[in-house]
Amino acid sequence: MSEQATDDGPDGPQPPRRRLWPWVLLMVIVLLALAAGAVSAVLAHGISEQSSQRLRVRYEVTGTARDVTLTYSTWQGEALSTGRLTLRTLPWAGELETRGFMDGGSFVVSLGRSGGDVACSVKVDDITRRTDHASGAFATATCDGY
Repeated sequence: MSEQATDDGPDGPQPPRRRLWPWVLLMVIVLLALAAGAVSAVLAHGISEQSSQRLRVRYEVTGTARDVTLTYSTWQGEALSTGRLTLRTLPWAGELETRGFMDGGSFVVSLGRSGGDVACSVKVDDITRRTDHASGAFATATCDGY
């Protein structure tokens, strides 16, 4: 007869060994899910807090250009829209108050055929967030992402 290997130890038959890796994998998945939930809660709270805060946004344009088109973000309640204005003389400044402001507004100053130079700036609650300048025919100064 041939000798067969058995699971018998000195105290008799041994129970089968349980694998540990499925439990480790399960714990990792649970921890990742909890972390994702916590991050989502923090982001939702930040967005909610920012959307109820009142802010003052001030747009300014200076320079020598005579043919300028402004395109800028406006907020009506929680809706973002775009305003457009054509100017023949500078300087110009416009201000609006908003609630529900989210980062990412846009302010674009486009020069016409006659060229010249312009500088734009955006202030939020008296803090300058973006500035840019441009010169020449059909040049564009862009103050985005404030």
